[in-house]
Amino acid sequence: MGNQTVEFVKDGKAAALYFNRVDSLNAMDIQMIKELSEMLEEIAASDIKLLFITGRGRAFSAGGDLKTMLSSTSDEGYQPVMDNIKKMVLALYTMPAVTVSLLNGAAAGLGLSFALACDYVMAEKQAKTAMNFINIGLIPDGGGHFFLKNRLGEHAAKQMIWEGKAMTADEALQAGLIDAVYEGDTEEQLELLKRKMEARPLKAMIATKAIFRKQGLPLLIDTLNQEAEKQLEMRGTDDHREGVQAFLEKRLPQFSGN
Repeated sequence: MGNQTVEFVKDGKAAALYFNRVDSLNAMDIQMIKELSEMLEEIAASDIKLLFITGRGRAFSAGGDLKTMLSSTSDEGYQPVMDNIKKMVLALYTMPAVTVSLLNGAAAGLGLSFALACDYVMAEKQAKTAMNFINIGLIPDGGGHFFLKNRLGEHAAKQMIWEGKAMTADEALQAGLIDAVYEGDTEEQLELLKRKMEARPLKAMIATKAIFRKQGLPLLIDTLNQEAEKQLEMRGTDDHREGVQAFLEKRLPQFSGN
C-alpha cells in the first residue's frame, strides 16, 4: 500500500491508518481522498479485524482542502471529487472490522464526517470538533447529515450544522458526538485500546456491525447522493462566494441569504 498522503501500519489482524498531510493539518485533497478510498478497500479485503485511524502532527483533519474546492469549480471537476468522497465513506462505513477514530487534534468538516463513520470516536482532551461548512455557505458532505443525525438526533444535528461552532472534546462527549475523551499521547492510547479490543470477541462484534450496516446503508447512500446534489447548488450561491472570499481575506463573512 504505497501512498503519499496516508501511512498504514499492520500488526497481525490489527492496523493503524495515519493521515499524513501535516503541513496542511491533514486537510483532504483529491489525492488523499483517492488514496484513502483505495486503501480502505484493500483493508476490507484483508484479514484485518481492528482498524485505528488518526492523524500525524497537530490535527486529525482540518476537513476538505480549500485549494481542491477552488480548483474544481466546474460541474465536470466537481463530480469526480464527490464520487471519490462517496467511495471513501462507504468503504469505511461498510468495513468488516471494528473501526476506531482517535482525534489527536482538530477534526472539522469532511474530516469530522470521516471520523464519525467509525464505530468508536475518541478525542484527546485538547482536540476540537466542528461541522463548519456553514461558515463558507455550504452544507456537510461525506455523509455528515447521516452520521450527525445518528449520534445527536435530527434537531441537535441541525443546530450543530447551522451554528458551525467548534466544540471542545468534553463538550462533544456531553453532546453525544463522540464516545470518550482521553489525555496524553495518542499513540499510547492506540496501543492501550488495541490490547483491550484484541481481548474482545471481535468476530461477534463485527457480525452485529454487519446487521446495523445493512439496515443503514441505503439511507447513507441516499444521503451522500443528496449531499452531492445540494452541495453543487450551494457552490453557485452568492453566500458561498462571499464565505470563501472572507476566509481568504481572514475576515467575517457578510452573508445575504442568496
